[in-house]
Amino acid sequence: MKNSIDYRTVDVAIIGFGTAGMSAYREALKQTQNIVFIEAAHFGTTCARVGCMPSKLLIAAAEAAHNAESTAQFGIHTAGITVDGKQVLKRVQSERDRFVGFVNEAVEEFDPAHKLLGRAQFKDDNTLIVNDDIEITARRIVIATGSRPAYPALLAEAGDRLLTNDSIFELSDLPKSVAVFGPGVIGLELGQALSRLGVKVKVFGRSGSVAAISDPVIREYANTTFNQEFYLDTRANVKSTVKQDDSVLIRYINKDGLEIDETFDYILAATGRRPNVDNISLDNTTLALDSRGVPIVDRYTMQTSVPHIFMAGDATDDQTLLHEAADEGRIAGSNASSFPDIRSGLRRSPLSVVFTDPQVATVGLNFQQVNDQYASCFAIGEVSFENQGRSRVIGKNKGLLRVYAAQGTGILLGAEMFGPSAEHIGHLMAWALQQRLTINQLLDMPFYHPVIEEGLRTALRDVASKLHLGPEMVARCLDCGPGA
Repeated sequence: MKNSIDYRTVDVAIIGFGTAGMSAYREALKQTQNIVFIEAAHFGTTCARVGCMPSKLLIAAAEAAHNAESTAQFGIHTAGITVDGKQVLKRVQSERDRFVGFVNEAVEEFDPAHKLLGRAQFKDDNTLIVNDDIEITARRIVIATGSRPAYPALLAEAGDRLLTNDSIFELSDLPKSVAVFGPGVIGLELGQALSRLGVKVKVFGRSGSVAAISDPVIREYANTTFNQEFYLDTRANVKSTVKQDDSVLIRYINKDGLEIDETFDYILAATGRRPNVDNISLDNTTLALDSRGVPIVDRYTMQTSVPHIFMAGDATDDQTLLHEAADEGRIAGSNASSFPDIRSGLRRSPLSVVFTDPQVATVGLNFQQVNDQYASCFAIGEVSFENQGRSRVIGKNKGLLRVYAAQGTGILLGAEMFGPSAEHIGHLMAWALQQRLTINQLLDMPFYHPVIEEGLRTALRDVASKLHLGPEMVARCLDCGPGA
């Protein structure tokens, strides 16, 4: 005997309740109380559960270990350190659970009548089936279903020795060895952290990319720097992965051209994430999809090809960052609740940070985008942090910053950086970009001494000179600080 169907009609239905879904919900509440939000798995955002926060907790532990081992340059000698892997992961999990708890507390404060646990499937453009026994007719719909790890079949051969960022933080102890596939943001953050905690790490890439760095000069510098700390092959030729009892055997061609068989405790797949849109029956809708099967979305209104259906967050596969997901959710929720009155929302200057050491930051247009859009009508200013005053003082003097500015106007277009304090310099430059400041306007700003940000001033002076908007660069200009 089939269960009876529970029929409901709502103004707005939100599928998925992570960062984007919660932002959409809060915004939609300003217009209507006739809402339902549907979550298939568990509350607690990707960032809090398996992304930003647990990874930064592991990185913090790794930085503590690395700093303790790096005191000799200051004339301070330690007798050695011991890493307690169980205690490291216990803190990661405890603090992670605390962050997730904050999210769950927020969800608990929402109207329980709006909350629905279950897996939603489209029946048509206005109808959702949840758990096979609830049918929701929604005047407007927001898809905020997030994403999940994606990896090739080659890695799936590792079976239960395969980890992703969704599972690695559940380990009870640090492994002895890990092969990381994917030298992107996740792979390099976690790979370097594990290495600094005493895990034998090798990182394998395929396309030559490093931490999503577009600028070839910075990418090569970063590749060299990481290889000084752990094995990184950005164009690896991996022949096979074979699961053994408690390990995985990887056969690959090393950088010397030799075929190597090497055993690791685990493989960590950091080869990207896949939007969760392949399991909500989009084929029952009239949505226009791109070549990946993802609905086509206007990134300023978050509206799809079906006017009353909106989309936000990682499911769009656009910029899978928390602050972007929150902005997209707000835009989608506002437009869904006020439909058919549709407004363009604020999209902020692009900013991404990779929490490796040195850090990576990309602001505005990256090198490839500037090159494609401006051809030869831009100039590049550069600074090395190897001899930059404050960087040398604290022993964090590896890195490059390159800034891109338009010929004629001198407007800052973007920047890429691999170096110390990239998270902070990136924010300064993102604010400048959003205000559409010129290089000369930026040079009018105060720069304290001695700070790492003086390196930014050196790069700005370099590009101003190349744009013929400022004087020629003076070698070892003392008002930039010694070594700048």
